[in-house]
Amino acid sequence: MVKLVETNFLILTVFSLDHTFAGNPLDRAESLRRDEKAIQHLTRSDQGRYLIFDKLKVLVDENGQLDWCPKSKLPQIDSEPTLLGILKETPYFALDCSEYAWPIEMNFADCRTTAMQITGPETGILSQARSQLEWHKKNRFCGVCGSENKKERGGQVLRCSSCNRHIFPRTDPVVIMLVIDQSDGDRCLLGQGKGRMVRSNFYSALAGFVDQGESIEEAVKREVREESDIEVGLVQYHSSQPWPFPSSLMIGCHALANTIDIVVNQSEMADVSWFSKKEIISALNQKHQTLSVPGEIAIAHHLIKSWATGKLRI
Repeated sequence: MVKLVETNFLILTVFSLDHTFAGNPLDRAESLRRDEKAIQHLTRSDQGRYLIFDKLKVLVDENGQLDWCPKSKLPQIDSEPTLLGILKETPYFALDCSEYAWPIEMNFADCRTTAMQITGPETGILSQARSQLEWHKKNRFCGVCGSENKKERGGQVLRCSSCNRHIFPRTDPVVIMLVIDQSDGDRCLLGQGKGRMVRSNFYSALAGFVDQGESIEEAVKREVREESDIEVGLVQYHSSQPWPFPSSLMIGCHALANTIDIVVNQSEMADVSWFSKKEIISALNQKHQTLSVPGEIAIAHHLIKSWATGKLRI
């Protein structure tokens, strides 16, 4: 459903959209997590279902679907499961088996690849599981005293075994924005970052981390200016997407450019260019000869599409 609200510059568009890696249907059981005995009871229950990971790859079946394991089929390892949540009285867990020597070959798959083959709600569960396991992996020891951290609340919180400091999961906010030429509304700004895509024809929306003490609008304007020297005026929120690589929240926006002359920041970007709506629509349909844009798994795709197809109007 799309709701349009009139403003001086844009018709603000509020999108009802569950992106890939969102739409998690599990009840995260916040009140239950404060009862350690209740958590222990759930881990002993034969009703539990476990999502198995090996080096942050997820166990899938022969059809590429999530292979949920019952407790009876779990490997015998000294690894505490992470409670993801509860659905219809069934507890769901994630279990890191990276240190286990599998006696037979198991089908572990990259989470990005898997997300394109499973349902939307399942991608939300996958996002939560992968992010939490990587957070546990990177926070084994206290950052204050160096002692080992212990899991609490089913893995939702870590506590230092020595100084009792609590460590909570970290999510990094990232602004990602499609900048529109407000002079005619027919061009958008896309960039190509340095790295493995530098010699390709792949372009995407500009993006960057939100700094401390910075609003979303300020981050959008700063990042666009830093990467392209374009000055941005109005900023409009579109939607957000969890991105579990490792654990970001992508905050999608549209923005109007007050200037049009690009100066590419060579230290960050390989190229930044204006593209017409006609070119973008061709790229979305995979018919453009020299331009590729992100697929539906990424929020950038939906920012671009909502503008190109007329759902966002200037």
